[in-house]
Amino acid sequence: MSLSPYPSTLRPAALLKTLGPLLALAFVWGLFFVFGNRAIGSAEGIESIVQQTVVIGIAAIGMTFIIISAGIDLSIGSCIALCSVVAAKAAIAGHGPAWVISATLLAGIMAGLAIGMLVVYVRLIPFITTLGTLLILRGFALGLANSQAINAQEISWLRFWLNSLPENLKWLVIPPGGWLMIFLAALATGILRYTVFGRQVFAVGSNEQTARLCGVAVDRIKLLVYMIGGAFAGLSGLMLVSYQGQGDPTGATGYELDIIASVVIGGASLNGGVGSVFGSLIGALVMTVIRTGCTLNGIDESTTRIITGTIIVTAVVVDRLRRRAD
Repeated sequence: MSLSPYPSTLRPAALLKTLGPLLALAFVWGLFFVFGNRAIGSAEGIESIVQQTVVIGIAAIGMTFIIISAGIDLSIGSCIALCSVVAAKAAIAGHGPAWVISATLLAGIMAGLAIGMLVVYVRLIPFITTLGTLLILRGFALGLANSQAINAQEISWLRFWLNSLPENLKWLVIPPGGWLMIFLAALATGILRYTVFGRQVFAVGSNEQTARLCGVAVDRIKLLVYMIGGAFAGLSGLMLVSYQGQGDPTGATGYELDIIASVVIGGASLNGGVGSVFGSLIGALVMTVIRTGCTLNGIDESTTRIITGTIIVTAVVVDRLRRRAD
């Protein structure tokens, strides 16, 4: 029995570990606000940050399931691009919202299922598998769109989610897509924390062999987490169309790095068994605040990329040190 005056979840080290991503966000935002362009703290600045975060943030929710289970998906950026093309193509064909959303989600889920089957049944390493599917899915997106962006500017219900708020909706504070992201994060958190499936995802990521011996259907869990990741990529693709007004087969390039970095910055371990949806969203916000802050302060693209890359490397180093400490 521990003699510590703190419950295990409230010990200083554990509390710092939990609040670390939030403190990092506050520090980065405060740094730009105090020493840079204060527009980052304006209503318009916050709205812009949310708009840019939603696409990465929703995909990061799905990636959280995958990384907790000790998997990885390098093809998620290509999957988002493919789903954006499916959504735009279906929308301009005159199909209603329910049909468009269903088709887009199905495209993402099928991509996740294909990856899961290669990992589970062919026993391929997730890193290599998704490096290959990154090219395959991008090829499908280019073929479906005839290698050109599909304009969906006139589809009002689709643009609604991440358009700037009109005067009569300013009371929402952030675009509807931001509220959707928060709702999905709460739902995913509930699944991971309070369901048998959620506990099994953590068990598989912590020790696959032990989980198998305890009766966990490891293969089924792996299939499901990749399908969940694909579903969230589908929703992310819808949000990308809403934000950009088009389905772009070349879009979301490099998003896989931002998404994985968001999850790791948020406290997840690339070795599996550790992570939280809340942390992943904070990580996504950190990435967006840095990019927005650099843009507002006139920092050129090359320096912004160096800063972003440094953050990704630092996040991986911190993850490694955290694993050694544990």
